[in-house]
Amino acid sequence: MEKFYIAIIGAGPGGYVAAIHAAKSGMKVALVERGKVGGACYNVGCIPSKILLEHSKLVQEIKRGNDWGIETTTVNVNFARLMQRKDIIIGELLANIERFIASNDITFYRGEATVAKDLTVTVGAETFAAHDVILATGSKPFVPPLEGLDSSTYYTTDTFFDMKELPKQLTIIGGGVIAVEMAFSLAPLGTQVTMLNHSADILQTEESDARPIIREKMKKLGIKLVTDFQFEHVEGNEIHTSKGIYTYENLLFATGRRPNTDIAQQLALEFDGRLIAVNEHLETSQRHIYAIGDLVGGYQLAHAASAEGIHVIEHILGNRPALIDQALIPRCVYTHPEIATFGLLEQQVEGEYTVTKMPIQTNPKALMEGNNEGFVKLIATQENGQILGACVVADGATEMLNAILATKHAGGSARNLAEMIFPHPTVSEHIDDAAKAVFRKAIHQ
Repeated sequence: MEKFYIAIIGAGPGGYVAAIHAAKSGMKVALVERGKVGGACYNVGCIPSKILLEHSKLVQEIKRGNDWGIETTTVNVNFARLMQRKDIIIGELLANIERFIASNDITFYRGEATVAKDLTVTVGAETFAAHDVILATGSKPFVPPLEGLDSSTYYTTDTFFDMKELPKQLTIIGGGVIAVEMAFSLAPLGTQVTMLNHSADILQTEESDARPIIREKMKKLGIKLVTDFQFEHVEGNEIHTSKGIYTYENLLFATGRRPNTDIAQQLALEFDGRLIAVNEHLETSQRHIYAIGDLVGGYQLAHAASAEGIHVIEHILGNRPALIDQALIPRCVYTHPEIATFGLLEQQVEGEYTVTKMPIQTNPKALMEGNNEGFVKLIATQENGQILGACVVADGATEMLNAILATKHAGGSARNLAEMIFPHPTVSEHIDDAAKAVFRKAIHQ
């Protein structure tokens, strides 16, 4: 029986990154995947959704050009070609992952894995042993058990991206990041979008000041938003709620995901609710078995899973890695404008602190680009300007946030940001003024 130092079950962003890091660290690695490499992120999640968002953003840019005087008569959307482009990009990315795996001498098994308590792994007719095992099996879409739904046809994010024709109408159930991004990806292309979210507001995990901006943009895009109600039942193509009946042609559930825990259940590992219970180094209740990504607590994000995979490898190697700081994990919403956040939200901070908020519409570069919606917000301690959190709402916010995050990660403060010389004109120079505002020395305020 072949023996490996480590076996990793699942080749998504957590699993394949852990495998490559382990191989580059001198470990003999086995990697198992029952489907496509890249996991949900690359195949049915963040990558295809962001490709569609880029398409919709381009349509909005063309319309903005018309407002400025660069006139086009019509905008024709060939949805089949857009989806073909999506497939080509994903295919290239998956081929890259396959090449990275092969070039690092990782033994790659394709198929369903079973793991025994003695850490032997079986994939089809092959069985091998490992000193340590990492479970990185990801998650699947959650669909709430609405009465009457079993006789209806609907999409989840696992099936939606196979669509070949642009839907004339789409009703989205949900109000979180995925639901809102899907609405933004299709409405500018011409789909009539209705979003049904039973909670009081959308994006409730995000900075509260960002939500009105996104709601207003949804209104401008013609997205019908219905909130604060109770679902009653589904009948045919009708959704009955406490606020009325909503008819749909196409229905998409974007109501979160649930972890794939079959292997953990077979091993009788301990659970914390629906999630696998792990310690600070992501080790489960059975020694030498670890779990990462959507299987455990923390942010269910691809980059978080990758960081967790690397942490586990470093821990197994005895390198005593620093614990993963949830406050340093960025959270991104790829709407238009984007929302990018790390650390604490304003409503979460206790004690004495300073909040500075610089509106984007006072920034020269933002106005040149036609972007006047958003802000740069810093949350810092009053005493020494220690950065507790930040939120950027702007076009390109997901890139801008890195300047603040890098400063925080390096042990810097708002004072360090205020002392930096940012290029002019850039939207990122608003970070400088937000930092100066912590010490009441902002220029453009």
